[in-house]
Amino acid sequence: MKLDIGGKEVIAAPPERVWAGLNDPDFLARCIPGCREMRKLAPDRYAVRLDLKVASVGGSFEGQVALSDKAAPEQCRIAISGGGTLGHGSGEARFTLEPAEGGTLLVYEGAGEIGGLVAGVGQRVLRGVSKHLIGRFFKSLRSELEGASVSDPPGLTP
Repeated sequence: MKLDIGGKEVIAAPPERVWAGLNDPDFLARCIPGCREMRKLAPDRYAVRLDLKVASVGGSFEGQVALSDKAAPEQCRIAISGGGTLGHGSGEARFTLEPAEGGTLLVYEGAGEIGGLVAGVGQRVLRGVSKHLIGRFFKSLRSELEGASVSDPPGLTP
């Protein structure tokens, strides 16, 4: 099953701070819903373990995340692949950051292929779940970044 995502978010933090957070595995582990572990394997390559619930189906996902086409602090491409008790999947997304009034405009777009048990819930349900998880990610990202000064490490607030 193919799934496309995309959107725009304004984060009340400067682009350099948002970039630093999006490139920090510890920061991302705190923001990604259900993330149990994000471990560096090599520069810009990470192992990730998630525990998620999709509709009435819960389970785990283990995979790899790779960052490429990086142009700090403006854009990055992210690829993810893996599988687990929920099924298997792979996808690629791209985000861009640009200064905006009140902070940073983050624009993202991506597509993925999902198979196995999780694909059985149907595209409409899966789209709703993905929007919910993306919303939780951005809520956590804002909580981590907004109100902190540029010199603070990404996970700390004053």
